[in-house]
Amino acid sequence: MAGDTSYILAGDIGGTKTELALYPAPGGDARAPETRERFASQEFASLEEIAGKFLAGKDVRLARACIGVAGPVVEGRSRITNLPWLIDGGSLAAMIGAPVHLVNDMDAIAHAVAHIDSSDLATVLPGSPVERGARAIIAPGTGLGEGFLVWAEGRYQPYGTEGGHTDFAPRDKQQMSLLAYLQDRFDHVSYERVCSGMGLPNIYAFLRDSGRYSEPGWLREAFAKVEDRTPLIVQTALDGKADICTATLEMFVAILGSEAGNLALKVLATGGVYLAGGIPRRILPWLQKPGFHKSFVNKGRFAEILSRIPLHVVLNPDAALIGAAWQAFEVGLLE
Repeated sequence: MAGDTSYILAGDIGGTKTELALYPAPGGDARAPETRERFASQEFASLEEIAGKFLAGKDVRLARACIGVAGPVVEGRSRITNLPWLIDGGSLAAMIGAPVHLVNDMDAIAHAVAHIDSSDLATVLPGSPVERGARAIIAPGTGLGEGFLVWAEGRYQPYGTEGGHTDFAPRDKQQMSLLAYLQDRFDHVSYERVCSGMGLPNIYAFLRDSGRYSEPGWLREAFAKVEDRTPLIVQTALDGKADICTATLEMFVAILGSEAGNLALKVLATGGVYLAGGIPRRILPWLQKPGFHKSFVNKGRFAEILSRIPLHVVLNPDAALIGAAWQAFEVGLLE
């Protein structure tokens, strides 16, 4: 990397990992960075520290940067929801010597969905999509992201939201008991508390502490050896090795289906609902079971409308990074 070529810096910043990548500009491909690197977010004090490490030793001239962050962006600044970071676009721009476009990570994922093709998707239900109809995105990963796209000015315009932090609304007696259980532990019980990587252990604890299921001794010992219980809960459920994990995933899928249906109604997503984030890819067989779709369409008089909405799982794990790169390229075209 040297010479007269300028580069775009794209980033995907989350509570667990930070991905940074460089693309030549113009002429780069958002799907094919020239170089990229992943960092464990919690091992660093700031994004500037990570960016400095990533760029060290690289003889590059940056044209601009687009960074997707897991938190609301207000006037070029964002306090990351699941990290003790305050990201200031101006401060980062001064450090890297190029303009920085800071966007919500769901804005970035939505931008990727606007350019996505069938090779990046697994279709759970083909439905009957309306041409240029609004699209909704729900992305359970470390947290719960939600966004949407609407057709305007000849293309899909993406918008990120903080819908994952709205109040959790239980839809049956067991979920009502889950809400009561969590209200004793949190000031606010959002969908993210029950429908994300951090939410799965909350459901598991409820099922265990309420006496609905017992915790096998071997699983208790396995938990003692890991910092994050979520991957172990999911894999144990997928392998069918413990009833409590199976029940946890069943409840998670039902809640995810219900909230995906809520989002579809709020934006009238006749163009489809896209499930992104790390979890849907891992539990795809469970999303293809009748229970998920039943929870999605269970909206009374609007069940028939929801039954026509396509459901897709985004398989590409780099959707947020690709979306950030697309935005960086498009900003360049508008300059």
